[in-house]
Amino acid sequence: MKNELKPQAVAVIGGSADAPDLSGCAEFYQCAAGVLLSVQVSGLPQQNSSGFFAMHIHEGESCSGAGFPRTGGHYNIVETLHPLHAGDLPPLLSCHGGAWLTVLSDRFCVDEVIGRTLVIHSSEDDFRTQPSGNAGVKIGCGEIKST
Repeated sequence: MKNELKPQAVAVIGGSADAPDLSGCAEFYQCAAGVLLSVQVSGLPQQNSSGFFAMHIHEGESCSGAGFPRTGGHYNIVETLHPLHAGDLPPLLSCHGGAWLTVLSDRFCVDEVIGRTLVIHSSEDDFRTQPSGNAGVKIGCGEIKST
């Protein structure tokens, strides 16, 4: 019997009216060293000249509504400054509208982010501006759900 690693949570990502072709999936794996997060998206808009798109876990629970108003702010359980929020993640780098990123984080556990949202922004994160890195509007969102 083949032993396969399965994610403990997933987020199916959909695009906003500003990025209607944006879609993808994020998988969350709890490991001894932290959480392994793997994200794959397509349909990133081409008007972003840098090709970098900020990505964060937000504290809100829903991707409903135009512009994803129910996602709230960055997931920030210890109330630190940006970019030290638990939900601050490395940016996606578009290659012909697609991106794939795998990162290991010890800032949260999978169980802590189930019921929250994963958000992709229209611009790159400057990693300085408070509270969210001047990352632009929310163009993609996925609700993090237990598998």
